This record gives sequence, C-alpha cells and structure tokens, in this order.
Amino acid sequence: MDVHHRQVVFTVPKMLRVFFKYKRSLLSDLCLCGKEALLKYFKAVAGRELTPGIIAVIQSFGSRINLHPHLHFLVSEGGSDQEGRFHSVSRFNDDLLREIFTREVFSLLLHKQLINLTLIQKILRWRHTGFHVHSKVRARSKKEAEQVGKYMIRPILSLNRFSIDKAEGKVCYQFGKDSSELEQMDYLEFIARVTSHIPDKGQVTLRYYGLYSNAHRGKMRKRGVDPLLCPSCRGQMSIIAFIEDHKVIDKIIAHLKLTFMAERPPPPQSVQHELLMAAEEREEYF
Repeated sequence: MDVHHRQVVFTVPKMLRVFFKYKRSLLSDLCLCGKEALLKYFKAVAGRELTPGIIAVIQSFGSRINLHPHLHFLVSEGGSDQEGRFHSVSRFNDDLLREIFTREVFSLLLHKQLINLTLIQKILRWRHTGFHVHSKVRARSKKEAEQVGKYMIRPILSLNRFSIDKAEGKVCYQFGKDSSELEQMDYLEFIARVTSHIPDKGQVTLRYYGLYSNAHRGKMRKRGVDPLLCPSCRGQMSIIAFIEDHKVIDKIIAHLKLTFMAERPPPPQSVQHELLMAAEEREEYF
C-alpha cells in the first residue's frame, strides 16, 4: 500500500530461546504472538479494532550464525476499520508494544506447559527482562519499504564474510562491521550452525497478515476495480473527455511512459499450434 510503514523487531530472552531450538513449530506460534501484540497495540492507540497490513519474517539466527530466534515485521502505519476506512497510526511506543508482546509469549509458553508462574515472576523482577521491541526504522515510500523487506529476508550468512584459515584449519566468519570482529571455528561446528537454521519441512518463514493476507487480497480482487478512483488520494475522479484518435492515445502513453503487460500472457505459437492440433483431433474423434 502507498502508506508509511514501520519495521518492528521482536526479541525474546536468551533463557527462553532454547525452547524454539528443539521445538521448531513454536516459531510459528511466536510469529502469531507478534501479530496479536500489534493488533492489540493498534486497538489501544486508535480506540478501535484496526486491520493493518503486516509482512512477517521468522528468523532463527544471529550475526554469528548462532541461535537467536526473533521476528521482523513490516507493518503499515495504520489499518482499516470494519467499514473499510483506513486510519493512520504514526506513533509507535516500543515500551507498550514490549509489554503486550511479553504477555503474549508468556501465555503461549504457559499453555504449552514449558514454563510456570514462578519463572515468569522471576523474569519480570529482572531489571531487563530480555524482551525487546524496536520500531524506529520507518519506510516513507514503497521503495524504502522494499529495501526494508530485502533486509528482512536476508540469508543466514554472507559469503563476503566467510574465509578459511588454512594454517589453523579453521573456518572464519566476520560477524561485525569491523574486520577484527572475527570468529574462528571448526568446520564441523560451522556446518552444524548453518544446518541448524534450516526450517522444518513445510514450515513457512515468510507470512502475510491483515490487509496483505491472501484472503483479503482475494476479496479486493473480487470487488473489481473502480477506474474513477484516484490511486494516490483514493478520491473520486470525473471524466473530462473521450479520446478516440489512436495516434493521440499512443502519444499520451509514450509521454507518460506507461507500459501494459497481460496478467497471463498468451502461450507461444508452438503451444498454440499444439492446442489447435489437439482440438482438431478431438473433433475428428467425435
């Protein structure tokens, strides 16, 4: 959507990360915790239930290819109410978001019987619980939103940071911006680290919620397109004139640098010929 977006990053304490290492399905539940936290935050700020556009990425790795389960969300600054009107929400409070997200994660782990109330009370008494939310990165255009999206789906490691110390027989990986931030490890440990982040079969690490979900986009396509609705301000336009001269139309299209591509281009001539031959054979058969 042509609205401002935020990158919201959700992080869990180190003490709780081990659960997501040995039970990978919990990463999907963790993603739902982040989504629910955002929906409840929007309702608290806007005073009504809103449906934002959310693109969620589940990441299990840190900068050292280590275990670090966390979430990256690209969220529209606002959402649609039940009548379909879009309401802007440009203020993001990380402290409030963190509190809501913390409750969602604790509720999840309690329901799974992985922790108890005693541990929850212990963590909440800490000065820093380990839960963290960061939403300072703002995308003010579609281009900036695409750049944030590319960062969110980055791979586990970068080959530019990878090297081999032949003298020591070690694998080297640069985990920071400074070249001195280098970690050496045995090749078997390196393989183990990388392969530990391979998702389970069928596990989806890129998800779409709200206005970006497949269900919502399908409903919008079924409603059809209003040609008199301005794509920028969503205001109603009026017809000024009808242009029927093809030469004038071509000049306007060339001046505006417009390109048109069919959603489903026609099949190549070879395929068309095969289809035609098959149709003729069917006619002869019947």
